[in-house]
Amino acid sequence: MTEQHDHDTVVVTEDRGGSSTGLILGIIGIVILVAAVWYFAMGPGSTPSSTTNNDNDTIVNPPAVSQPAVDPGASSAP
Repeated sequence: MTEQHDHDTVVVTEDRGGSSTGLILGIIGIVILVAAVWYFAMGPGSTPSSTTNNDNDTIVNPPAVSQPAVDPGASSAP
């Protein structure tokens, strides 16, 4: 009696796509970090705002209009 063996050949390959994706994301992250450090340390974000609020308007209240003087000896009847 003869025995028959069915054999399947399985080929396993390693997927190396994940390591290159991580490398690209790491490089992009480092570039963004360097750009942020430059902007806040040496770039336009390093100087404080040059806008100043100097309120040089001096408000002077004029004197109130005085009422005409009332003569205590004058009568109001004609």
